Amino acid sequence: MSTTRRPPYRRGPPATGYVRRGPMPADAAKPAPAAPLPLRKPVFTTVDQLRPQTHGHTLTARVLSARTVLDKASPQLGRTRVAECLVGDHTGTVLVTARNQQIDLVKPGTTVIFRNAKIDMFKGTMRLAVDKWGRIEVTEDADFQVKEDNNMSLVEYELVDVVEEED
Repeated sequence: MSTTRRPPYRRGPPATGYVRRGPMPADAAKPAPAAPLPLRKPVFTTVDQLRPQTHGHTLTARVLSARTVLDKASPQLGRTRVAECLVGDHTGTVLVTARNQQIDLVKPGTTVIFRNAKIDMFKGTMRLAVDKWGRIEVTEDADFQVKEDNNMSLVEYELVDVVEEED
């Protein structure tokens, strides 16, 4: 057996001290400008089409009521506010969890557009929520009557593990 030592195997970028030899190719100096991607048109959904654990919803709804659930001040985070708002369209209603600045947008009687909203589960029921990747926009009044007798947040869901049988 040899007793000479091997240098250790290195991962990642080369150690400091390495320098590029020769001039940089002219075409590598400036990357080619990328063609802008065309924006997709939003696909609007309705309240009755919402399902648990889904995301990316865009919908227009009228705010029926808003109730503050939490209003707390903390030295690290500042002021934390959470409100539950009942919103609906011509197919049904659902509860929305609004946080901090979102509460100022979802006032009763206003019509709002939820963009990139997701469905969170709370005690087995659905709540519509908009996180940092989504947006709530106040828009002009919609011309639909809210169907208040179909509240999707009153339906309870249960998470069930499915075991696949092997033949």
